[in-house]
Amino acid sequence: MSFGTYARRARDEGLPPARRHRALRSAVSEYCPLGFHATWAYLAVTARPSPDLRRDPAALLRALDALEASRAVRTAGAAAFAARRRVEKAAGLRTPAGEPFHRPWRPHWPCETAPSRLGLVAAVADGHRTFRRLPHPDPALVPEDRAQDLAELHGRLDACGTAYLTALGRPDDPVREELADTLAGIGRQLAPGYAPLDLPLLRWLRFAELLAYAASAPAAPAAVGA
Repeated sequence: MSFGTYARRARDEGLPPARRHRALRSAVSEYCPLGFHATWAYLAVTARPSPDLRRDPAALLRALDALEASRAVRTAGAAAFAARRRVEKAAGLRTPAGEPFHRPWRPHWPCETAPSRLGLVAAVADGHRTFRRLPHPDPALVPEDRAQDLAELHGRLDACGTAYLTALGRPDDPVREELADTLAGIGRQLAPGYAPLDLPLLRWLRFAELLAYAASAPAAPAAVGA
């Protein structure tokens, strides 16, 4: 089923709360610009003052409103980019000019103003917990000369996540610089094509990209972010 179908079910006051809650989760599975769990964490916090989406129908609707508004911005951006590319191609321009449309596989919260700072903090906190639970790469897959580099990158990314959360989403420039360097370091460890070691590293990279986006996003202040 489509995002619209799930959204309509989540809004249907004639359905049991549990079914509306499942419909919202299904809608998030269809549109999750930060990743499913991070998007859910973002919505739960921005649905304040009650983030319990299962038991509070009003909070559930606030979360759905935020999700639909973000999706509308993403859809409008994609349509505008497609229209611009048609004009550019007709003029013989094979390379897009101007601002590129955001790549949908990168964590990003499309919105008309700025994303919620507390929402991003919640998303990063969820991603950080998951990152810390991830098993380290199988030693059998890690060449001896790379093991120390990977351990260092893991520790640096963990420290960057902790620093971001400690600062409640307002990291200073040294933290941002360290994060950018760590993100680039993870990228350099990925092998061209497919390699068994890439799978755990891609999960590190996903969290690093979410953290980098949250650390650089011009987030709205807490009082405006709901």
